[in-house]
Amino acid sequence: MYPILVFALLFALWVTFSGLLDPFHLALGLLSCAIVTWLSSSLAFEDRTKPMARRWREARRLPGYILWLLWQIFLANVHILKLALVPGGIREVDPRVVRFRTRLGSDFEKFALAQSITLTPGTVTVKISGDEFYVHAISRKAARGLDGSMERRIARVYNHGEPAGGSPDDGEGSPGR
Repeated sequence: MYPILVFALLFALWVTFSGLLDPFHLALGLLSCAIVTWLSSSLAFEDRTKPMARRWREARRLPGYILWLLWQIFLANVHILKLALVPGGIREVDPRVVRFRTRLGSDFEKFALAQSITLTPGTVTVKISGDEFYVHAISRKAARGLDGSMERRIARVYNHGEPAGGSPDDGEGSPGR
């Protein structure tokens, strides 16, 4: 059931975004969507025990998270511009690796967190080892932005709750920089 749903959604997006309805492009879309469905259906629907009603609730909560993430990306871009363009901004550059534990349950939720962090300028998820994340931050301010709010918002989208995750650590044992 789920692979059929994934395929149908992908193909609908293909047709909508391409706007090309000739046989060649439709066949290309069918083939591409079939390959992507085959490669990624287990990622999109890893936990097949979730009822469809819960998946719809997640889908309704996701746009709010995406809007919040876009705002965070904007704020991080402003910070990076300040570092690059404001006289003396370079003095604020203080690279560090921040380590923290997550309480997110599934690999997909951890993937969403890692990608959200990496999409935010000034931070890059370097490594995930079990429940432990290692994130490179360009400055103290970027490191302080890893305060757990992103993780809590992802948990609200997928778990209907908040994780009780650990605080960020700069790799030297001091929490929350």
